[in-house]
Amino acid sequence: MGRKSAEIAHPLNVLVDCQLIVKDHDVIQRKKPVYRIAEPLITFYQSVMRPRWAALELGEAERVWRGSQPRFLSRVVGPNFERICRDWAILADDFFDEPPGEVGSALLVDHSKRENNKIELDVVVMTPALLEERQRVLSIGEVKWDKVMGLGHLDRLRRARELLTAQGHRADDAVLTCYSGAGFDEQLQAEAGEDSRVLLVDLPTLYG
Repeated sequence: MGRKSAEIAHPLNVLVDCQLIVKDHDVIQRKKPVYRIAEPLITFYQSVMRPRWAALELGEAERVWRGSQPRFLSRVVGPNFERICRDWAILADDFFDEPPGEVGSALLVDHSKRENNKIELDVVVMTPALLEERQRVLSIGEVKWDKVMGLGHLDRLRRARELLTAQGHRADDAVLTCYSGAGFDEQLQAEAGEDSRVLLVDLPTLYG
């Protein structure tokens, strides 16, 4: 919109209260929040339909859909699946050694690498905020809707846990969680079977 959030604070708060937009925040760095549209149908219109409206008016819906599927997966399905996983995590008491108190996302910077040094954590589960002690990081996770996850995803989470611990966060025993709509390869499943600090969450687990 080209406006600072402080200048439109009241309209933003009303939209959040009505659950038309969602305010996401980095639960690790506590940076400025990011606002996103809550209704997937509106996101679908803005991301898929509006850019190709002229072709749609000519009846070329099938052609538009064929060319828009990558954008649909990345801008509509992916973010909505991440939200579903975060909603699941806030109620996943049985999967962690303490009840979750706060769930969000985070972005870490790995200064040991010159390129691709950012690690996005799609689901970060924290203990409740208490005055007398610092929050524990119960779990950090990565979400993939349409990709089979493997050891590469787990290695990235392990590196993220190392970075958080080095920064002074209580994350040394955080559960590394992989959320996938497409499943996990055999190597990752074997690793999860041997390490109690690795958790695999598939669709039956999410909706069970």
